[in-house]
Amino acid sequence: MLEKIVQGIEPLDDYSMKKAKEYIDSLAKPLGSLGTLETLGIQLSGITKKIKNSFKKRCVIIMCSDNGVVEEGIASAPQYVTLAQTKHFIKGGTGVAALAKENNTELIVVDIGINSDEKIEGVIDKKIRKGTNNLYKEDSMTYEEAIKSIEIGIEMAKKVKEDGFEIVGVGEMGIGNTTTSSAVLSLLIDKDIDLLVGKGSGLTDKAFIKKKQVIKKAVERVNSNNPIEILKSVGGFDIGGMVGVFLGCAYYKIPVVVDGFISAVSALLACKINPLVKEYLIPSHKSYEIGYKLAMESLGLEPILNLNMRLGEGSGCPIAFSIIDFSMAIINNMGTFEDAEIDNSYLEEIRLEKNYKVEV
Repeated sequence: MLEKIVQGIEPLDDYSMKKAKEYIDSLAKPLGSLGTLETLGIQLSGITKKIKNSFKKRCVIIMCSDNGVVEEGIASAPQYVTLAQTKHFIKGGTGVAALAKENNTELIVVDIGINSDEKIEGVIDKKIRKGTNNLYKEDSMTYEEAIKSIEIGIEMAKKVKEDGFEIVGVGEMGIGNTTTSSAVLSLLIDKDIDLLVGKGSGLTDKAFIKKKQVIKKAVERVNSNNPIEILKSVGGFDIGGMVGVFLGCAYYKIPVVVDGFISAVSALLACKINPLVKEYLIPSHKSYEIGYKLAMESLGLEPILNLNMRLGEGSGCPIAFSIIDFSMAIINNMGTFEDAEIDNSYLEEIRLEKNYKVEV
């Protein structure tokens, strides 16, 4: 399945983006004056092959999994919080649940590796096993498990496509996953650990030092730049699942919103598997985690919001959906120069003088 999906991803439709830009330029406003709202509209037209779009049926897929490395004391919360918060998603009590409810967004919660035998009503059971190995001592998972985690994410993208969802956000829950994602990022961009490892949800100074030591030792063991080998060696099942969602959304031509740090690292990993995935990504908000900036720089993307957030869970996605709605409102509802009976021939001279263009 993975090979088929990776090879089947296509670039955005250039013709549709060209026509979308021409239409946006015909709207009664100065050229480029709506900035990101315009570039979003052009990107989305390239995905859907339509100038006018609506993304009212939306969801956030949340991959939930535990990480064996927590036994090294590198997390501020105990491991059982993964299970507790997963239940809380279904009850509607988490940050992302509150934001999703306010913005007519469904949560699709997936147990891809929680350290529990409990079956949670409302959670999709795709458990590979009860948490990964301790990456400080050995590989997080087998190569086969890494592939399986990605393919589970692809299956979820296929499911939401079949269920009629028009746009997807990607989030996670897993105590210890800022450690796994930092290790993955270090290997993907070959940067020193001290430059990209943050305190996560709030470590003590002692635990923070230990966290960096654990990551340094783990990445020293890896001598491959193959993205799936990296996932296998130091990643988590949640990261693999998110990678699969990004790949699957690109294959099924669904716009996909990136949340914070862990989501961004997973998106980068997906782009290392197939660079065309980038064209389908919409970064939501700038994460407060220090590694986020490096992940975004490697992706060559800019978040559309800066709210000093660092919650994770997919919490930035419902907020970003509103910005996307505003982009669609401009294209779908705004009048043209012709509608307003305004002669816009002067704009061509401005375009030529300033070499005006919208980056896509």
